[in-house]
Amino acid sequence: PVRMDHGLHKKMLRGKLQPEATLDLHGLTLARAHPRLTAFMFNASNDGLRLVLVITGKGKVKDEDGPIPIRQGVLRHQVPQWLEAPPIGSLVLNIRQAHLRHGGGGAYYVYLRRRN
Repeated sequence: PVRMDHGLHKKMLRGKLQPEATLDLHGLTLARAHPRLTAFMFNASNDGLRLVLVITGKGKVKDEDGPIPIRQGVLRHQVPQWLEAPPIGSLVLNIRQAHLRHGGGGAYYVYLRRRN
């Protein structure tokens, strides 16, 4: 469900809104990416930002054909879960895949709640 203004949501999905800040996690491990994401989101919220871009990358294509499938793009799949879980989840109003001009499948728009 969309929990933000529908007009802004449509502009965001069409890539018409410019993110106020960007975090590039591309190439980091899960252990290094999580604390950076947490600090970035709290700093963005404290600064009163509303729309930020989190770049995860699309992941490397693995040539291994083993019996257990390996998920491509570990960060791409993990970041939305981190953004919805505490403590970051309380700051986030909406998460959507970015428009192609802002990274497409390798990035997310994160729309933050207003500060009280």
